[in-house]
Amino acid sequence: MKKAISKIVHMENNDMRAEYNFTGGVRGKHYRAMQAGYTITIHKVDGTIVVKDVIPKKSAVVLEPDIRAYFPDSESVNKALRCLIPLLPKKLRKTAKKS
Repeated sequence: MKKAISKIVHMENNDMRAEYNFTGGVRGKHYRAMQAGYTITIHKVDGTIVVKDVIPKKSAVVLEPDIRAYFPDSESVNKALRCLIPLLPKKLRKTAKKS
């Protein structure tokens, strides 16, 4: 019986509104997008703005803002890099193919 009471207390302290309905929700819907990195902008009361870039995992490549203007997506970056591969020394290209 105590378990039922604790559930009721928990529901009373819950900040969720009764009209919220998550029955059709999908868990992890934005997971991959968040793994790509994101920026948090904080607007403070005194009028200042703080921008924080959340850096993705080690294997990800992060482009600087001036480069992003020329390469809006990963497909365009990959295409440009593939054009540069023939310019690399042959020794470096062989080691990259092995790994």
